[in-house]
Amino acid sequence: MSVYLDTKERLAGARKTWLITGVAGFIGSNLLEHLMNLNQHVIGLDNFATGRQSNLDEVQSLVTPEQWSRFTFIEGDIRNLEHCQQACEGVDYVLHQAALGSVPRSLNDPITTNAANITGFLNMLVAARDAGVKSFTYAASSSTYGDHPALPKVEENIGKPLSPYAVTKYVNELYAEVFARSYGFKAIGLRYFNVFGKRQDPKGAYAAVIPKWTAAMVRGEDVFINGDGETSRDFCFIENAVQANLLAATAEDSAKNEVYNVAVGDRTTLNDLFAALKSALAENGVVYDKAPVYRDFRPGDVRHSQADIGKAASKLGYAPEYRIAEGIAKAMPWYLEN
Repeated sequence: MSVYLDTKERLAGARKTWLITGVAGFIGSNLLEHLMNLNQHVIGLDNFATGRQSNLDEVQSLVTPEQWSRFTFIEGDIRNLEHCQQACEGVDYVLHQAALGSVPRSLNDPITTNAANITGFLNMLVAARDAGVKSFTYAASSSTYGDHPALPKVEENIGKPLSPYAVTKYVNELYAEVFARSYGFKAIGLRYFNVFGKRQDPKGAYAAVIPKWTAAMVRGEDVFINGDGETSRDFCFIENAVQANLLAATAEDSAKNEVYNVAVGDRTTLNDLFAALKSALAENGVVYDKAPVYRDFRPGDVRHSQADIGKAASKLGYAPEYRIAEGIAKAMPWYLEN
C-alpha cells in the first residue's frame, strides 16, 4: 500500500479539524474537496481577493450534504491577526495556501504582495503557534531557486531571487525556520512547481499559462508565448499537490521543519505544452488551427525549471500519480465545461 493511500485510510477513520487559508482559490478548493470526501472537519478562510465563491459552490455540489455540514467558512484576511486567530481555534492541521501569486503582479505592486505574503504569513504563524496546532503546512514556491542554474532543482541549493514574489516566498521559509528554532513549531514548506488543474482561473493578466492558453484556444483566439518557446517548466497536476499537502500535514516529526519540492521531475517546453493542449482539445472535438504568437521574454521569469523530488519521496512518501499528459487529459473536460 502506498503511503498516500494509507494516510487517506487513516484520516477517513479518524476525523480531524483542518484550516485551509485561501480556501476559495484554486489549490485551496481542491484541498477542501479532498478533505470533505475524507469526512474531515474543515475551517476555510478567504477574503476573495483571488478566490471565488463559485469554487466553494462547486465543491458543495460534489460532496454530500452531511460532508458539507462539516465545513465552516470565515470571510477574513490573513493581514488581520484577529481573523487568523479566529480561524486557528481548535485546529489540528493548518494548510496555508493564501497568498498573492504571480511574478508580474509582484513587479507591478510589490507592496501588496509583501503585505499578503509576508505580513499575512507571519500573522498565520503567530496564530497557529498560539493555538497549539499539530502542524503547519504552507505553500512555498519554486521561484525561490531564483538564478541558480543547476537542474534539477535540489532543495538545499538556491540562488538570488528574481522578483519581489520570490523574495516573499523565501522569507516565508526563513520565518518558518526561525519559529521552529525559537518555539518548537512544526512546519513544512511545499515548493510548488507550476501547479495546474480544475478551478484554476483562466481570466485576468495574471492567469496561469495552461488555463489561459486553453481558454484562448477554445475561443479561437491567439496564444501568446513569451520568448522563443523553449523556456521549460515542471508542470504539476493539482492531485499531486493535494497528495503532498496531506502527507506533509500528517508526517512524522522527523520530516517536519523542512522544505520539499512538489512536482513530477519532468521538464516541458512551452512549445511542447502548446502542442499537448492542442492535441488534448482535438481529442475533445475542438480544433485549433492557429500558430502561436511569439513575443518578448517576460521580466523576472526563470529560463528552465525542473524539480528533484527525491527528498519528498524519501521523507514524506510522495509519489506523484499524474504526469503532465495525464493531468491535461483529466483537467480538459472541466476547462471545456467552464
